[in-house]
Amino acid sequence: MNVTWPVVLADGDVVLRPIKLRDHRIWREVNRRNRDWLRPWEATVPPPAPGGPVARRPTYRQMVRHLRAEANAGRMLPFVIEYQGRLVGQLTVAGITWGSMCSGHVGYWVDREVAGRGVMPTAVALAADHCFRAVGLHRIEICIRPENGPSRRVVEKLRFREEGLRPRYLHIDGAWRDHLVFALTSEEVPNGLLRRWHQARTRTAPGSPPGTAQEIK
Repeated sequence: MNVTWPVVLADGDVVLRPIKLRDHRIWREVNRRNRDWLRPWEATVPPPAPGGPVARRPTYRQMVRHLRAEANAGRMLPFVIEYQGRLVGQLTVAGITWGSMCSGHVGYWVDREVAGRGVMPTAVALAADHCFRAVGLHRIEICIRPENGPSRRVVEKLRFREEGLRPRYLHIDGAWRDHLVFALTSEEVPNGLLRRWHQARTRTAPGSPPGTAQEIK
């Protein structure tokens, strides 16, 4: 399967582009500055089983090489998020599955300085439309800790369906944490998620023109 990678997706001030090794310095600076804000929601490495190997968090270089390998294998779409020309976060479509499922799940984080400006809903909408239209996926899933209010607001703004709770789903911040599942299928957004998001923003902010999306191959 061709997952049309690499690709750059843009809508106004928000750009999704492939993560690069040379992003190391700015990525680390943004991630370090947001440590306290991100820690409760970021995946952690669970303790090893008795006699098992000790797993460690990868270095930035190891992470990027792994993401690239997965993207080249058609299993992942790893982006950084830029806002007004500055790197402000990361979004990854992972677990891409074909066959009878045609599905993937989205994970993301964003700089607290730009939270609440519509950056993350726009980024998720861009990625979802690319997955549905260019990649050929049928379903996109986002799993969120129930306590993560900002992330839940993203899926609420985009009108993802809440499907239920997955107990002890991921190891986060030192323990196995429950997650709520939110999902969307291609049939639910026949005209595109980004277009629906712009229409929703226009209704809540009269007079603001909807943006236009560009896909740069």
